[in-house]
Amino acid sequence: MRKRLLTGLLLLATSAAWADETALRLKDLQRCGNLFAAGELTYCLRGEGLGEGDLRVMLHGKPVAVQREERNRLRLTLNEKDHRSGPLWLEQDGRTSNPVWLTLNRNHVLAAGPDKVVKNMDGQNTYLDLVSLIVEEKYDGLKESRRLAERYGAEVVGAIPALNTYQLRLPVKNLTERDALVLRLGNEVSVDAIVIEETGPEEPLEQDEEAKPRNNEWVSNRFLDAVAFYRHRLKSDRNRIQTAPVRIGIIERDVDFDAPEFADYLGDCDPSKPRTCVYARDAEAPDEHGTTVTAILAARNENPEDSGFLSALEDAGSGFEVIVERNSDAGITANVAASVNLVEDGARILNWSWGIHRIGTRDIEGEEVDSLIRSGIAMSGYEELLEEFFLWLRREHPDVLVVNSAGNGSARSSQDDYRLPSSFITDQLLVVGGHQRNHERDVAVEHPDYVTRRPSSNLDQRVDITASACTRSATLEKGKRGGIHCGTSYATPMVAGVVGAILSINPELEPSQVRELLRRSAMTIGRDSDFEPAEADDLTAPILPSERGYQLDDRDIGRSARLDMRKALELTVESLQHER
Repeated sequence: MRKRLLTGLLLLATSAAWADETALRLKDLQRCGNLFAAGELTYCLRGEGLGEGDLRVMLHGKPVAVQREERNRLRLTLNEKDHRSGPLWLEQDGRTSNPVWLTLNRNHVLAAGPDKVVKNMDGQNTYLDLVSLIVEEKYDGLKESRRLAERYGAEVVGAIPALNTYQLRLPVKNLTERDALVLRLGNEVSVDAIVIEETGPEEPLEQDEEAKPRNNEWVSNRFLDAVAFYRHRLKSDRNRIQTAPVRIGIIERDVDFDAPEFADYLGDCDPSKPRTCVYARDAEAPDEHGTTVTAILAARNENPEDSGFLSALEDAGSGFEVIVERNSDAGITANVAASVNLVEDGARILNWSWGIHRIGTRDIEGEEVDSLIRSGIAMSGYEELLEEFFLWLRREHPDVLVVNSAGNGSARSSQDDYRLPSSFITDQLLVVGGHQRNHERDVAVEHPDYVTRRPSSNLDQRVDITASACTRSATLEKGKRGGIHCGTSYATPMVAGVVGAILSINPELEPSQVRELLRRSAMTIGRDSDFEPAEADDLTAPILPSERGYQLDDRDIGRSARLDMRKALELTVESLQHER
């Protein structure tokens, strides 16, 4: 008996010691169970570092009941009438996990397992038995999807109700059977389009070897000048400006909270303090895509010059919430589902550092683009889904702005048959290209030759503005930076960040006004232009006379637009005076 007692005490001590040394992390949070249960929502959680002690699951700072299925796996069931969307985290043995945003909205699609992904004739990975139906508006989408599922022996397993889109699991064993059934479904009167998901890797990261500080490229957009203006101008006793809180959604998988610059975001966070809050699943490594994108907005560092833009502003603002969410690993369909949830949960800005090219897309040199490509049949479905999203956005949430990367294929971004989603023409989509420092010219930052077009960046008149495309990734060592990552993925959060600051100053601005403000304040890039593409030199839509006070002799007219973060904030403050 005594031996058993000693053994038990030893195990408890070992468990406690292990818990003290192991970080508590929330790695995954997704809808599960019956996605269509009335009034009830079930979530499956996967943690890391969970010990045997008392575990608390906190939602909005209050504990909620949870069922523990395995050591690191939990199941949570909520009555949607008693709760609201918000941050959820774990607490155990004095440790606190990263907070993840839990949404009570019902937009969720399933990802295919590895045994249900096959190669199609184009050599692309494609889902074998999962497709999504976009149902015509005049039909009840769920009712009609269930009718079709019963007719064809399928099952409704996912949904984006806001877009009348429902995911079906088909009774097929190979691509021939799938394509035959998709053809029959597509001929149904009630079906507007069918989305076939083709999986792909994360946005490829272009690597540079030259070691330089993270903010070296940010100078070209007057990053620190903008921070100084926001912190000092808005807090000045004279003409003090009342700011508003802003919620931003980032469509990415996760963030590494073991990186020192994100360690301060664990557990509860009150944006009204004011401060910046980050909600995200925990990543495996600090140099992954989501961590690098989010760091440009929210990294914390002892040196303000090396902090994210929003975290550097928080003393003068009213709080920024950054929600990193991707719904599931179900590709573009999941990106759209996550975006709908975020908008319905109050996100004013969406950061889309992603995009795809159609097979056969040519770059400006005439060579085929070989990154992030999809087949024609997949592109047509994605185009319909994204069109439904932007129509819904215009109808239900006209104040929301999507900031999207132009892409790294060195192709023309306005060709909608070959590039999505940056080719869409809508006031609620702002497209960002990338530039890099021009070390061959020693000129002032305002000079057009201070930067040069990044060779891989997509270009032409659908691109609204460019921003610095290079940043250094995080590491697990305090004060040390990782490799340099470049691409329009990292130019995009530079613009999303300043848009967040703009809307915190003047939340009444409409998306079209934000675009106009960014273009009016922009510096230039590239040589003189005559409004026609010359040797692929036009990186963005040319600056117009209306964007320079109708001064036809202004030297900026006809040039491409480069982000000026400081000037953009100055014009935003001026816009408040015009409204009065």
